[in-house]
Amino acid sequence: MRNRMIAGNWKMNKTYDEGVVLAQGLVDELKDGTGSVDVIVCPPAIDVKGVAEVIQQAAAPIAVGVQNVYWEEKGAYTGETAPDMITAVGATYCIIGHSERRGYFGETDEDVNKKAKALMAHSIVPISCCGESLEIREAGKHVEFVVDQIKKDTEGLVIDDPSKYVVAYEPIWAIGTGKTATADDAEEVCGAIRKTLAEVFGQETADGIRILYGGSAKPENVGGFLEKEDVDGALVGGASLKADSFAAMVRSAMA
Repeated sequence: MRNRMIAGNWKMNKTYDEGVVLAQGLVDELKDGTGSVDVIVCPPAIDVKGVAEVIQQAAAPIAVGVQNVYWEEKGAYTGETAPDMITAVGATYCIIGHSERRGYFGETDEDVNKKAKALMAHSIVPISCCGESLEIREAGKHVEFVVDQIKKDTEGLVIDDPSKYVVAYEPIWAIGTGKTATADDAEEVCGAIRKTLAEVFGQETADGIRILYGGSAKPENVGGFLEKEDVDGALVGGASLKADSFAAMVRSAMA
């Protein structure tokens, strides 16, 4: 049985103080617990320590993640963050391969693969993103494209505990646009992702890996996605920047 997951990607939003306030708001909103739902927030790197401290002090059932990592242990890599720096500030998850990283910063599937291996070597859970552009979807090649991403992103990975590796399917055309894939659209691709994971890792492992939907996910639509067999939660952008809306999505996942 896969626990559902609601993960918030704050992107490049919230100063340190604003992040602390939002974290406290989430702690208050979720004070009665999150049931079996795994809840993660991924603030900008500079906010992580403050957010983690708020959550730790409250003993809240919320994990903290980051939005990027570099695969080397240390060295002359200006602007980058090493895996042990992530664990040192209390973060246990990391988003990799987001379409904004791929599109704006040239991140490749090879990079995503290296990052996943580095994270897993440090017991940090990757939230590995994939997804197609509108052009690819309209050409009817979206499943083929995402399956190819999954094969490249997982090449050579060893997954002993399938709960420690997460995939997020985010159709690029739905991210921040207000356009949303239908629940059936999401299930078509998420089902293909799980089938591909079974080919790579075996059915038992594939059945234990959480697959999230992302792309204008919000309180009003998350319930429909969660009804689908292969959708185990959501990677949330804008709706994660308000404590009440993010908490509402967590409560939908608890239902």
